Parts: sequence; C-alpha cells; structure tokens
Amino acid sequence: MKGTLYIVSTPIGNLEDITLRALRVLKTVDVIAAEDTRHSLKLLNHYGISKPLISYWKEKEKTRSDKIIEKLLSGQSVALISDAGTPGISDPGAVLIKRAIEKTIRIIPVPGPAAFIAALSISGIATDEFTFVGFLPSKRANRRNALKALSFEPRTLVFYEAPHRTLQTLADMKDILPGRYVVVARELTKIHEEVLRGTITEIINTLQTKKIAGEFIILVEGRIDRKRQIDEDMLSEVIALMKKGLGRKEAAKKIARSYGISTKALYDMSISKTS
Repeated sequence: MKGTLYIVSTPIGNLEDITLRALRVLKTVDVIAAEDTRHSLKLLNHYGISKPLISYWKEKEKTRSDKIIEKLLSGQSVALISDAGTPGISDPGAVLIKRAIEKTIRIIPVPGPAAFIAALSISGIATDEFTFVGFLPSKRANRRNALKALSFEPRTLVFYEAPHRTLQTLADMKDILPGRYVVVARELTKIHEEVLRGTITEIINTLQTKKIAGEFIILVEGRIDRKRQIDEDMLSEVIALMKKGLGRKEAAKKIARSYGISTKALYDMSISKTS
C-alpha cells in the first residue's frame, strides 16, 4: 500500500502561527522532507518533534524527489515543508508533487500561513482579484520585460523580492508602472515587521534611508483609468523636452506613448501645470 504525501504549511516567522493539524501531521508521519533541515529544526525542536529528515532544497529537488517517491511507494507517509509558508508557492515542492501525481500517490494539503496572503490582508488594496507573480527575473532586462507585460493588468499585482534587488525592482516599477499605489511589507509576523504604503517614489525615498534586510512582498494596485495616473515625473519629462525645443504637443505625445497614457490628458495637465 502506498503512503501519503502531506503538503504542510509552516509559519512565515512567528512560530505560534502553525496550526494544530500541522503539528499532528508532523508528529505522526514517518519522514519529513524539509527545504533546509537546519532551518526546520528550529520549528520541530520548539514543538518537541523528532522525525527522520530529508533535505529538499532547490538544487537537489529532482534527485531528492526520487528518494522521497521511493519511500512513499514503500508505504511510508511523508510531510513536505518549506522554510516558511506553503511548499510550492515560490518554494521547492512542485517537482515532488508532480511526481507523486504521476505515481497516483495520495496528496493531502495541510493549509496555513502564506506571506503574500498576510500582506494582502493588511494592504488596503483591492483583494477581490489579484495576480500572484512571485519573484521577477533577476536580470534587469528580463525583469523590465516582465513588468511591461503586466502593465495593463487591472488586478492587484503581488511580488516577492530579495532584499538586494528591492530598490532596483521598485525603480523599474517606477518607470513602467508610474503613479501606482504600492504597499511594501517585510519580515511579516517577526520582530522587525514593517509595512510601507504610498506611491512608488515615496516608498523608494523611505527605503533609501533604511537598512534593507529580509524578504520583501511588494503589492501594486492594478491598472486603473490612466488619466488618473499622470504623475509629477511624467509632467517633468514633458517640460524637459519642451526646454530642449520640442513643442508641447509633440513632447506630450512622446511621453504619453512611452507610458501608454492619454496624450490629450497629459497635454492638458502640462498646460495647467505651467500656466
């Protein structure tokens, strides 16, 4: 008889956020497959759980999946956990889950914390519809192309980002998603939990004065009436082109085209700004 694979969500920071069901499953399975066994031991030791562990980090995902599948086929039960949150959601897990499905192994979800859901719940941005993107490409050109492809998405956009790329990503968002309202959350449920709200420019200015550490969640409002999204940066670009000798109409047309907004709206606003 085949064993069962449990997909177990674990706390994203505060160890008290684990569910009673998750604790029961972790205590009763034969094996726990962990993204990083050293990290997971903090949680397991805190709750007095001692089980055989299999390391399941990204670079070893395929080979370790084979080992875990063997155990499941032999009748053992396995709990899959990531360092934080839900396995497979911007974390290792998808390869093993697909293999288990192919082998007709029973898979049971044990739901719990997810960082982006926690961030959405306190964001104040529309949550009835949203698009979870996860991590953007690390290379700037690829990242900018991905953002351009999302620039007309009307739903709230949800991103994860590493601390060393957060300012770069926000700078690209400022260019490609101008005027958007943004919420940036880091270290949710932890001691240094912080949530910033405002325009992309405001968030960048604030972060430049801080030490940037911890995983970041960036929530960006979806595309709305573009006329409402004409900001000071766009108007400054129009005025700069005019100072170089370009006519107002041509300057507004050029900038409006680059941002995908109404030429007339930008032209009219530039008149009111300079009159």
